[in-house]
Amino acid sequence: MSVYNRLSDTSKKKFAVLIDPDKPTDEQIIEIVKKSVDAGVDFFFVGGSLLTTDSLDNCIKLIKKNCEIPVLIFPGNSLQISKWCDGFLLLSLISGRNAEMLIGRHVISAPYLKLYGNEIIPTGYMLIDGGKQTSVSYMSNTTPIPHDKDDIAMCTALAGEMLGLKVIYMDAGSGAMEPVSPDMISKVKQTIEIPLIVGGGINTPEKAAAAAKAGADIVVVGNALEKSADRLQEFADAVHNS
Repeated sequence: MSVYNRLSDTSKKKFAVLIDPDKPTDEQIIEIVKKSVDAGVDFFFVGGSLLTTDSLDNCIKLIKKNCEIPVLIFPGNSLQISKWCDGFLLLSLISGRNAEMLIGRHVISAPYLKLYGNEIIPTGYMLIDGGKQTSVSYMSNTTPIPHDKDDIAMCTALAGEMLGLKVIYMDAGSGAMEPVSPDMISKVKQTIEIPLIVGGGINTPEKAAAAAKAGADIVVVGNALEKSADRLQEFADAVHNS
């Protein structure tokens, strides 16, 4: 089954663990993977706003060596490409007005992606204000959609779908003070027919469950698991039982 078919299977809610290759040690990655297998995690997303080490390939290889959970690159820039992944979220930052993030970086990446043969998933990426400036908003030089502007989020997601994007990813950003609101998630989900991914600021199982119940098809958690993966099972259960 292709990765996109797995993403678009709405028979159950799915849980993805986001790993920033710069942060965990090899031992920590292996621990996260083992606990993810036990918890029934559906996907690994790998990437970060700014990678300062040559760790992307190694991180993906470690994950693949220790499990069969699909690994998707969630790129912070055009250099975050690896032939070892199962798929690539080709992010177009449709919430901003920075042409580099809409198409510019993609032109640079496209020949390499074709050469590597990764499964490509065209993704409409929407930054939502999470209460503070995050790395991704700073690095992308874009303004997030305000937390309470559900109508802007709905129209943006709908435009992305009409343009042919296959997935919508709403993100409050790594370390956000507040996640994307359940109201916004619900209204966007009612507007589009393609899979909806939600992440950023989801630091408790209760918030993960709220996002899934509101309409997120895939809930992504990263920061909350970086220091300790002990609660990974709780997060997975919260999403899968929603």
